[in-house]
Amino acid sequence: MAQRVILAGLVAMLCGAAVWTTVRKPDALSPQDLATLYETPLPAPEGPLTVFHLGHSLVGRDMPAMLAQLAGHDHASQLGWGTPLKAHWEPDEPIQGFETENAHDQYRDAKEALASGEFDTFVLTEMVEIEAAIEYFDAQIYLEKWVAAARDGNPEIRTFLYESWHDLDDPNGWLERLDTDPARYWEGVLLAQAMVDWPSSDPIYVIPVGRVMAELVRRIESSEGIDGVRSREDFFARFEDGSLDPVHVNDLGSYLVALTHYAVLYQRSPEGLPAQLDRADGSLAQAPGPDLTALMQRTVWDVASRLPVTGIPQD
Repeated sequence: MAQRVILAGLVAMLCGAAVWTTVRKPDALSPQDLATLYETPLPAPEGPLTVFHLGHSLVGRDMPAMLAQLAGHDHASQLGWGTPLKAHWEPDEPIQGFETENAHDQYRDAKEALASGEFDTFVLTEMVEIEAAIEYFDAQIYLEKWVAAARDGNPEIRTFLYESWHDLDDPNGWLERLDTDPARYWEGVLLAQAMVDWPSSDPIYVIPVGRVMAELVRRIESSEGIDGVRSREDFFARFEDGSLDPVHVNDLGSYLVALTHYAVLYQRSPEGLPAQLDRADGSLAQAPGPDLTALMQRTVWDVASRLPVTGIPQD
């Protein structure tokens, strides 16, 4: 009798475990389930957007200003230095460089701005190193929190994850990581885990700057150079002593990032857009030459228009 009772108990436990396994939510969407979310394109906006940017120095002040000039839209931002989404969310977490990066007219407190419902587009990015953001700063959790907050303020808001890049001197290879990081981290972890709780609602779309950079650099470095630009380093800033800043872009890099944002947010080819723009402080930015401008704009559209995660309708 005792053996029968024990056996019956074990069977009940196994049945209960089986039921729990079948009803509990997965830790992440499968690649197939994730791809399914992007089968229906995002409708193109009918006019200028109102855009809120959340991030760090790879957003910066100049890029949103350039984007606003290209699109004719209003924008605001909250930035820091190397800031994870967690630090922007948690009031007790320090935001390095907060006073410096937000000393401009376009600054607004992120939570207040999104709660106001005044913005119809939310672009956010995670810190680099992206692997460290996931492992130590709960990137996927805070991506979900920020998007949920934005949707609480405006249920119709469009949300975009800005896929950035890493140091040029990365030991695993700069181009190699730009090729593999989207599936491995940006989409494979951040999006796949953040969207588990709302797989049937509007997804978080992607602004694939890293992949655009990779393609442009390959096109340039396989040639003899275009308008004086010969390598990836020509898109990155220099320190006062002339040495290379391996992660922060210069005016040409900011222009490329702005073009990519424009193409995705407005679902339009950036070909034909002006090359000469101003920085956020009103000073004249370095403009690419005509051939380089054409190549940058064409490359942006070639990459962005072929990725369903951008929300752009596929041919």
